[in-house]
Amino acid sequence: MAASMICSRVSAGLRGNGLRAALGTATAKVLGGSPGLLSNHGFQVQHQQQRRLSLHEYLSMGLLKEAGISVPHGLVAKSPEEAYKIAKEIGSKDLVVKAQVLAGGRGKGTFEGGLKGGVKIVYSPEEAKEISSRMIGKKLFTKQTGEKGRICNQVFICERRYPRREYYFAITMERSFQVSDLADTAN
Repeated sequence: MAASMICSRVSAGLRGNGLRAALGTATAKVLGGSPGLLSNHGFQVQHQQQRRLSLHEYLSMGLLKEAGISVPHGLVAKSPEEAYKIAKEIGSKDLVVKAQVLAGGRGKGTFEGGLKGGVKIVYSPEEAKEISSRMIGKKLFTKQTGEKGRICNQVFICERRYPRREYYFAITMERSFQVSDLADTAN
């Protein structure tokens, strides 16, 4: 149920922005005919997958929470001072500071300046402020970003949870049929 609510919101967002129509038009222009076809020979062309929807973790958590799924309490901070205030507001002595960069492997990444890891466990608002000051405004280098890196403009401060079970799910878009498929796995 929650997954279908999220799929509906994502799908509505794509329709609202006209991305689906724009994608079809662009494909037709590049190929000189109908989307997915190469000239008049009638066979399908394989396209490189492109990410059209990228959400920061804190936005994804907000969607999940809105759908009734339990997520750790947290807020996004754009400065070390804001991170300190948020950590105090949460009130826990067991927090996580997560760099909000659109790249995988953040936990294993390295920031310019030498800080290792874009996901750090902290035990006080002061520590949240210090760690976030070493993340915000700095480039994070991961396997996905390569040598270019990506600037971290904000961090997600959230309570640390000790889950008994973790669940992952993915949404696969089949553009030629305009259908979504939901796949999930449990650890």
